[in-house]
Order: sequence, then C-alpha cells, then structure tokens
Amino acid sequence: MSKIERKVTKIGNSYGITVPVDMLKEAGLSYGDNVQLESKDGEIVMRKKREVKLPEGLSADFFEVLERNTNKHEKTIQELVDR
Repeated sequence: MSKIERKVTKIGNSYGITVPVDMLKEAGLSYGDNVQLESKDGEIVMRKKREVKLPEGLSADFFEVLERNTNKHEKTIQELVDR
C-alpha cells in the first residue's frame, strides 16, 4: 500500500486532490474511470465503481439490502455453512 501526502486545492467551485499515476495504476484506476467515495470516522475511502447489470426485476439497492441482511445474520449463516 502506498502512502502520499497531498493538499486539497480549489478547482472552480469545487475542491480536488491530485493522485499520482503510479498510485492510480496500483489501484486499478485510469483516466475516465468512475469512483465511489465513502466518508467514515474521519477517513475517505475511494474505490473504482463497478457497474453491475442487474437481472430484470431486481432493484438498484438489491446488493445493499443483501449485504445488510447478510451482516445482520452472519452468525446464523456461518452455523448453516458449518453443518
């Protein structure tokens, strides 16, 4: 994992942070890729956005609901796997 220091700069009416090309490559990112940013506990995590084509009938929040419920019932699910 690479660590660098950058300054937040003003870009028009927004703010931005530059990222070295080597670090983008290490993360599997390149020019034009979409990213998702998540802020939690004073940290910002950036991930490459993954486009998933959902089968007809599944709502856009399907995976969020699935993950929430999987985490909620993790102990029970693990007990079923261990049987």
